[in-house]
Amino acid sequence: MKEPRIYVDFNEMVEEDLVLLSKNDTELDSAGNLVHLSENMFIKIYMDDVDEANKIDNLLAEGIVERNTINEGWGTIAKWNCRINHKGIYHESDHNNDANK
Repeated sequence: MKEPRIYVDFNEMVEEDLVLLSKNDTELDSAGNLVHLSENMFIKIYMDDVDEANKIDNLLAEGIVERNTINEGWGTIAKWNCRINHKGIYHESDHNNDANK
């Protein structure tokens, strides 16, 4: 990846544009930097993925950190969520192709 991102599991979507982010107030990003999470913070997130040829093509998204307010079910395990912006979730190759235009 061209820039550090925080790992998430996009299988843990609790709303169409909301993914569980962290149980803790800090997370390590993909470059090994300690990121202190706070309400309304802009972050970049990713999840490992591969393309049809089995080459790395991570899933990417950006959004805003929100305190988790889910009060029932499996979604209660996180303290922080990420509200994904209008770009949605996309493959890294799509992002790279857009940057080359």
